[in-house]
This record gives sequence, C-alpha cells and structure tokens, in this order.
Amino acid sequence: MTHIKVDSHYRAIVIGGSAGSFQVISKILSALPSDFELPIMMCLHRLRHVRNGFVEALNIKSTIAIKEPYDKESIKKGNIYLAPANYHLGVELGNTFALTTEELLNNSRPAIDILLQTAAYAYRNKLVGILLSGANKDGAIGMKKIAERGGLTIVQDPKECLIDTMPVSAMKITEIDHVLSVQGIIDFLLELDKKVKLVHKPEDK
Repeated sequence: MTHIKVDSHYRAIVIGGSAGSFQVISKILSALPSDFELPIMMCLHRLRHVRNGFVEALNIKSTIAIKEPYDKESIKKGNIYLAPANYHLGVELGNTFALTTEELLNNSRPAIDILLQTAAYAYRNKLVGILLSGANKDGAIGMKKIAERGGLTIVQDPKECLIDTMPVSAMKITEIDHVLSVQGIIDFLLELDKKVKLVHKPEDK
C-alpha cells in the first residue's frame, strides 16, 4: 500500500459489481474487521424477483452484518448496506437512503449508477467508489460522477476480473485513481480503517 496515499477524511464507501463479483465481494467482506468504521453501501446485480438467499449468503462470509435498508433509513457508520432486490437504492442529502421502483437502468434494478451518482452528490470528496467485475456498463457514469465531485475512484484490475466490461467501461470515460487487485482493494480498506480510527478516537465520537 506504499504507492497509495490513504487519507482519513473519507466518510463512506460505495461498491458496485455484477457478474463475477460475488466471490470478490465475499473475500473483501471476510477480510474486514468487525469494527470497521465507515459505512459501506453496495449495489450488486441480482435476480429481481428472488428476495431470499443473497444477503444470507453474503452474511456467511462477512464479519459485519449486512442489511437491506428501508426507505428513509439513516446511514450509520460501521454498517454494511445492500440494495434490495428489484429496488433502486439512492442516497439523499441528510444521510438517508431512498428506495424507488423507477424503470430499469442499464437493464438493472437495482442499478449501480443510481447508488454511485447519488452518493457522489451527497458525500462529494468524502466518498470512495469501488467498481468490481461485471458484464455491462452499469457504474461507469457513477464512477465519473464520483471523480467529478472529488471522491476517490477504484476499480478491480480487469486482468483479475471474471468479466472485465464494468471496470473497463469506467476506465474509458474517467481517469480512475487506482486499478487494484482484490488483495489491493482489501489492503486499501484496511489501511483506510486504521487511518480513520486514529483520527476519530472513541473519546471524540
């Protein structure tokens, strides 16, 4: 991680993925400490009409309980949130979620672009965006918006992806800050967590 300057000012993390990302996100989540500081919001393409099984499978791997947020729920540090099946998940000003059933975007609902773009608007330069393996262009516009708002952009190394369309599409329209292996993403998140905890000590919370 010596080649990446990890800053402690970030306040939230968004992760998007599709085909080939389930094993990747499982590995990432299993590596995080149970007291990971920042909220993580995830949008993973999933079957729209299958509501059970997906979160449960991720929870088996994760050190932190994963929840599907409800509309207007407050975003809290130390939580991991997953966009529910057949709902777009967005972030509103005021640090709350919005669930909608608007038409499909990039043939998807939930759509990664909606989560990334709304989070970019809410968190600006305090957001870290991570895009993993996937078979379509969903997330590319969202990563561009994160970059435009001053956030940090990371994509999984296309050479490691089962399907590289998603990260490659983002790289075509945005100068991505870091192209990392899965282990590189894990190392970054662990280092970020350490930095954030050093700045925000328990007595300061």
